[in-house]
Amino acid sequence: MAILQLRSNRKSTGGRYKRPKIKRLGRLGRLPVFTRVGARKRKVLRVIGGNKKEKLLAESKVNVFDAKAKKHLVLDIDSVLENPANRHYVRRNILTKGSIVETKKGKVKITSRPGQSSVINGVLLSE
Repeated sequence: MAILQLRSNRKSTGGRYKRPKIKRLGRLGRLPVFTRVGARKRKVLRVIGGNKKEKLLAESKVNVFDAKAKKHLVLDIDSVLENPANRHYVRRNILTKGSIVETKKGKVKITSRPGQSSVINGVLLSE
């Protein structure tokens, strides 16, 4: 069954919205991409207007900003320690925004949305 991203027909006052004349394929949604820890794997999708979206399916490295040294580093991800989106994502090593991962330099909090931006950026947490 298709996932539609539609607004309600009714306003909060009870009135009706007029439907914009947009192609129905433009209203389709997709299932979330669960980016995992592993060898880099990407998927390129063609979306409306001939544009492209990149989805990150798996990645083993993270771009980290170290606030103390004021430097950027590329570090390997060892494992997922915490995930505020869903506690079961930790066991499955799924990366989302806000996840805390273990690296050689210490704990890193992910600040990007890897399933949508196709990049994993993070900030080194001070201990």
